[in-house]
Amino acid sequence: MSIQTDGYTFVLSDEVTRTPVRYTNRYGIEIAGDLYQRKGLDESATHPAIVIGPPHGGVKEQGPGVYAQEMAQRGFVALAFDPSYNGESSGQPRHITSPELFAEDFSAGVDFLGTLTHVDRQRIGALGICGSGGFALSAAQVDPRIKAVATSAMYDISRVNRHGWQDSTSDDDRRTTLQDLAAQRWKDVDAGAPELTPTFPAEIPAEGLDPITREFFEYYVADRGHHPRSIGGFTITGAVSHINFGKLRHLPDIAPRPILLVTGDQAHSRYFSDDVHEQATGPKELVVVPGARHIDLYDRTELIPFDRLEKFFADNLA
Repeated sequence: MSIQTDGYTFVLSDEVTRTPVRYTNRYGIEIAGDLYQRKGLDESATHPAIVIGPPHGGVKEQGPGVYAQEMAQRGFVALAFDPSYNGESSGQPRHITSPELFAEDFSAGVDFLGTLTHVDRQRIGALGICGSGGFALSAAQVDPRIKAVATSAMYDISRVNRHGWQDSTSDDDRRTTLQDLAAQRWKDVDAGAPELTPTFPAEIPAEGLDPITREFFEYYVADRGHHPRSIGGFTITGAVSHINFGKLRHLPDIAPRPILLVTGDQAHSRYFSDDVHEQATGPKELVVVPGARHIDLYDRTELIPFDRLEKFFADNLA
């Protein structure tokens, strides 16, 4: 898989239409999205809809479009979007990361879908890939209009920032990090612009990468998933909001609405999905895909359990 002449990392199916759309979230940021529908969809009737968010640093032309296209072929109205301050969405400075904003972007997607006369406002769900999985759950905690929420290869970005990988960060480590971020804020003030985290290089290094980093390079740097607007580096000081937000704490508020968690048995991120499945109190299902790594659930349509996703949303957006 490589970037197509239309700027997407996958080929558009002959069975669907893709329409660029723009709408505004409650912070006044214009969100760029793509609306996918099955060709010939009866717009005189109302249909269920799903808003689909990208991996943390990804864009709508990658994984979200893969999922949206597939769900559209199955009869759903599907919206893939770029998060605020990223991709083709507006907002300055560029490349901000924020748990509040990125959760709001899901609710803004619900707003937009609800303006379409052929979408049933009572039958709207959310699906988040990787980091957007955590943001989708966060949005569902406070937005009961999201009637069902699914995640795929979920990451809780705020948990990682506050507690470290596999919760290995000590309180002293966190205090040191916050001191570093405070110093970075002064640097940004003096420079007149925020500094970004390092971006991926143009090529994959031959050696020196840990297995997790190499996996992300395989997707974002190689032709498989590379897109010029993805992973351009986030503002370094964006970590502050994630540290302050912390791990998902209000999962019981989603009940009685259902949660579906998709992960791979080879996914380094699996522990996030396992923990949410354990902590959620309402209807929940954990699907572990044999042979799937984390990034395989971005785009490998032969591994992504679309039949399970279709049944989940069909049953719960009925």
